Amino acid sequence: MASFLGQLDVWITNVGLPNIGQGLGSTSLSDLSWVLNGYAIVFAALLVPAGRLADRFGRKSGFLLGMAVFVAASLGAALSDDVWVLVVFRAFQAVGAALLTPASLGLVLTSAPADKVERYVKIWFTAGSLSGVCGPIFGGLLVQLSWRWLFLVNIPVGLLAIAMAARLVANVKHEQDARIPDLLGGVLLIVVVGGLALGVVKAPDWGWSDTRVVTSLAVAAVGLLAFLFRSSRHRVPVVDLSLFRDRIFASANLAGLLQVAAFGSLLLSTILWLQTHWHYSAIRTGCASLPGPIGFAVAATASETLQRRFRIPAGVIAAVGSAIASAGILLFAVLLHNDPNYASGVLPCWLLFGFGAGLALPTVVSSATVGLPPEQAATGSAIVTMSTQIGSVVGISILVAMLGTASGGASLATYRHAWLVTMALMAVAGVVSLAVSQKRTVAVR
Repeated sequence: MASFLGQLDVWITNVGLPNIGQGLGSTSLSDLSWVLNGYAIVFAALLVPAGRLADRFGRKSGFLLGMAVFVAASLGAALSDDVWVLVVFRAFQAVGAALLTPASLGLVLTSAPADKVERYVKIWFTAGSLSGVCGPIFGGLLVQLSWRWLFLVNIPVGLLAIAMAARLVANVKHEQDARIPDLLGGVLLIVVVGGLALGVVKAPDWGWSDTRVVTSLAVAAVGLLAFLFRSSRHRVPVVDLSLFRDRIFASANLAGLLQVAAFGSLLLSTILWLQTHWHYSAIRTGCASLPGPIGFAVAATASETLQRRFRIPAGVIAAVGSAIASAGILLFAVLLHNDPNYASGVLPCWLLFGFGAGLALPTVVSSATVGLPPEQAATGSAIVTMSTQIGSVVGISILVAMLGTASGGASLATYRHAWLVTMALMAVAGVVSLAVSQKRTVAVR
């Protein structure tokens, strides 16, 4: 339930973004994109500190606290009357999600039999991915009532999860070290990703040479250097840089970042295209977006079978999946026209992309986390999830920058350029994925 709910809030908001803009009186895509990016940035930056806190003080406690914060922030988001107030509550939602996500996966990892750890991780990840199947439909249905229901729907599900976890889940913790993780490092990470996103997203409005854009990008660069320096010196860093000496772990993180960047960019661009160019309603857009997540869920199950029964290396599966997904993105650029042609345009593209991404993404995520020792289960998995969230910010920011001030109403040629860039991201992810099949170069401590 936690994995599903945390990811549902991403998919459901994508579909309802135009309705949110109408309800709050905002037509600027660069402003509305922060409803998505604000969540992803805070989520990414706090995942690892939250994972470390869960490792030390108990994953059940972290889970319950995180879900409570998430539910309360969902209520605040639903009651917002300004786009920036909504962004603030989305950030609070991300705080809750950052607490509950690594704690929930950590509980799965520590309760799984040793010979089924990889399978359990994929089940957990696929449960979250299934939200992509339900999200477009749920989002399309809920905005028929009001965009506020996109956030109100979290409340009963979250309360049920709290009640079940309080009764059924054991409180597991591996470390008695009560040192607080590097919270300043978490703040620096927010500054880095936020500065990068701000500079890229606002560049079409302000101009690439504008002092504000240059300053944002400079702050991101300096913040990155400060973050790396602090992480290398701090006793309890946000990111344990030694983990990245492991080639599989490092490659899986980079591949996951690029894959989610492509996924986030393609999803939002398709939704904007359907609603602004083909004038689809929210519910029709949700239905039209459904084949991609369905293909993803089917392929995610198939990837586990290919790896377990046929002994196909994880990196090969991920690389092939990335290549299939790249072909699907290319078809978007080739087949879509200004006149609606869903059956011959969007449908085959989404099916191909979804199936390829379903082979690739769960495979690299599980490959990164399976080799982690129990005492770093929540922390290491949080780093992987952090990478994918940063990928989402990168993908959406690049898309918004390419669409420019025309927002969703940009020309077909502009959309095609954006899809070709998205295809390149996925293709590079496929090349990086090949390293996941290599033997581990160092022991993860």
